[in-house]
Amino acid sequence: MLRPRLGKSLSNGVFMRSGMAFHGRRPVATLTQAEGEAEIPEVLVVGTSFNRMAILNRPTALNALSTSMVEKLHKLYQAWEDHPDIGLVVTKGTGGRAFSAGGDVRRIYRLANEGKIEECKDFFNKIYHLTYLVGTYLKPHVALLDGLTMGGGAGISVPGMFRVATDKTVFATPETQIGFHPDAGASYFLSHLPGHLGEYLALTGAHLNGAEMLVAGLATHFSVSARIGWIEERLGTLITDDPSVVETALDEYSDIVYPDTESALRRMDAIDRCFSEETVEEILCALETEAAGQNDEWYTNTIGKLKGASPLSLKVTLKSIREGRFQNLNQCLVREYRTTCHALSSKISGDFFEWDPPCLEQVSREAVNHYFSPLVEDWQDLELPVKQREAYV
Repeated sequence: MLRPRLGKSLSNGVFMRSGMAFHGRRPVATLTQAEGEAEIPEVLVVGTSFNRMAILNRPTALNALSTSMVEKLHKLYQAWEDHPDIGLVVTKGTGGRAFSAGGDVRRIYRLANEGKIEECKDFFNKIYHLTYLVGTYLKPHVALLDGLTMGGGAGISVPGMFRVATDKTVFATPETQIGFHPDAGASYFLSHLPGHLGEYLALTGAHLNGAEMLVAGLATHFSVSARIGWIEERLGTLITDDPSVVETALDEYSDIVYPDTESALRRMDAIDRCFSEETVEEILCALETEAAGQNDEWYTNTIGKLKGASPLSLKVTLKSIREGRFQNLNQCLVREYRTTCHALSSKISGDFFEWDPPCLEQVSREAVNHYFSPLVEDWQDLELPVKQREAYV
């Protein structure tokens, strides 16, 4: 996706103390957490006159995203994009363990089990809108992925302009392991990875570390975690909305890294051979054929993850990744929302969140296709502001 290079420094109309760092600046705004956690801000905002940082602040929940957090982030990002003096937006997580472990799955499952489907839909609608905003943002956006970056956490960072991974980063899209499908733009950014790496990551939920994220193209920069504070400080001195200036600043603290000898990225030939097969059953058969007679832990683990995942989720996910390879971000999000809504309505299987049907052979093509069909009755498709935004992207 093309990015605008606005190519101008912002007017220095407001005094900024030289060398002021993000982590040392005054708070601009906060969002108070709901559901029994009042007085604890979910989103912290710090900044100078020329840049802003949104800090995800649910460390005990690994910065899992709630509806109110997503809604607040969307409003802040829109306001900052429209502000003529703000040129740079940065985001990170608190707690030292996670950028964000994704959506608040426990809350979504509870709401679904209580029949509060509209609240579930509202969450997914809002996070997909935020993903689209990040993916089409008109100013440089930097995500500091210093820790767990999974599911929706990847959705509000990976589509953005700059993603800094570290030696503490752990990336995954583990949705098939919990009976769901990789969403929040995952069918877009995974399907556009080299070869059939996207199918491998989406179907197995396999983890990548920070170095692997960089090599795969999911991150734009890599730095050791100990230098993240320096990166924040350097970004805090910038008075620009020029992506090339931001990129140069990030380059100053970036390292050249390579995947270790046990990395799945060194298995790309096997990944491409096996995960290019047409169906999940054929992928599994190819893996088992290659594993025969070998004592290879990678094959054992990969086969085990596929056999332990939801059969319905696997088939829906494979189709999603294959379609995403020929779609843009907004098309992927609209399709993902359809799949999510069909899952919430549970009109084909008794419960998308359980292993029903219990095996691959019982998951019909018709059942899979239903999750990609247009929404009916009172369910409406996701409506993204494509005409307003993509004319500038």
